[in-house]
Amino acid sequence: MRTQVAIVGAGPAGMLLSQLLHLQGIDSVVLERRSREYVQQRVRAGVLEQGTVDVLREADVADRLEKQGHPHHGVNVQFDGDRLRIPLSELTGGRSITVYGQQEVVKDLAERRERDGGRVYYEVPDVTVEGVETEKPVVRFTSEGRVRELHCDYVAGCDGFHGVSRTTIPEKERTTYERVYPFGWLGILAEVEPSSEELIYSNHPNGFALHSLRSSTLSRLYLQCDPGESIEQWPDELIWEELQTRLGTSDWKLREGPIIDKNITALRSFVSEPMRYGRLFLAGDSAHIVPPTGAKGLNLAVADVDRLARSLTDYYHHGSTTGLETYSEECLRRVWRVQHFSWWMTSLTHRFDGPDAAYDRRLQRSQFDYLRSSTAAATTLAENYVGLAAV
Repeated sequence: MRTQVAIVGAGPAGMLLSQLLHLQGIDSVVLERRSREYVQQRVRAGVLEQGTVDVLREADVADRLEKQGHPHHGVNVQFDGDRLRIPLSELTGGRSITVYGQQEVVKDLAERRERDGGRVYYEVPDVTVEGVETEKPVVRFTSEGRVRELHCDYVAGCDGFHGVSRTTIPEKERTTYERVYPFGWLGILAEVEPSSEELIYSNHPNGFALHSLRSSTLSRLYLQCDPGESIEQWPDELIWEELQTRLGTSDWKLREGPIIDKNITALRSFVSEPMRYGRLFLAGDSAHIVPPTGAKGLNLAVADVDRLARSLTDYYHHGSTTGLETYSEECLRRVWRVQHFSWWMTSLTHRFDGPDAAYDRRLQRSQFDYLRSSTAAATTLAENYVGLAAV
């Protein structure tokens, strides 16, 4: 088999890259170790930056997003029941966020690639990437009982933290940076009308809580918990009790409904440098992970593949390798800006235990008060939250 760009991973990064390249007449093949159903049913992030929405429009996959997405022009930060609204659009020249589930983005991309005749191979768990330091990379995999070789010009590793792409880079050639947080998130999906039209980030003595949504009838909510806890330790009644306690105010109450999905996720920050090795380019979670507090994981992946698609277009259309040569450096500039914002939001909104807990909580209160009193501070949060136009 032959293609111009081999893409490992059929999540939002891989499928979006394939679609962007297709629109420029550049051929690609996508390889995914999971089934199509699994990939499209994973409940993930749902907050899209302004820039992400713009890229999906450019990729011509935004029809459902335009109809079903929920634009938000503000976000709420709460401390001990004291709620502050950050007017995102007002502070950023009209920019906003849109709530639309990541799994819906993946469905839109998969359907479009199928309609356009894109080559996507699912359930190929044995992918190996070879020769990326040469001019003739080869990706090997088994499909329908047959061992295949995919010859290509470039390889895009969009296969997440546990994928094969990053580890294809020799260990001596890469540097990793990591922070593991001492807490996790219990996330639920509930069949109930959202209690707020905008997101609410709440810092409470019991721990962090977040009110979000997926549609006009589905609420997505989170609670800070111990990452070692099991779902069985969180019966539905306890979940709603804690959500009411952590999110409630004197004049606002959370709506409750049937919980249809729940899971616990550990929080971590991770960066692997460089994001390019020879003819292999990493994008999304294969290169970096951020805690979900800032809602940046999907958006950062989209920024990566948008840059990569433009760089590959410059190469195939104009013979320029400048974008490919500077890909890692340019992406990492945004990655570290987003790492800082996600760390800052996490530090502002979560309960930290230990000998410095009382001191940390007073610092958090001071930051919250500063957000309320300073337009500059609120603007900094707003600019980062809706996504910086260029970094």
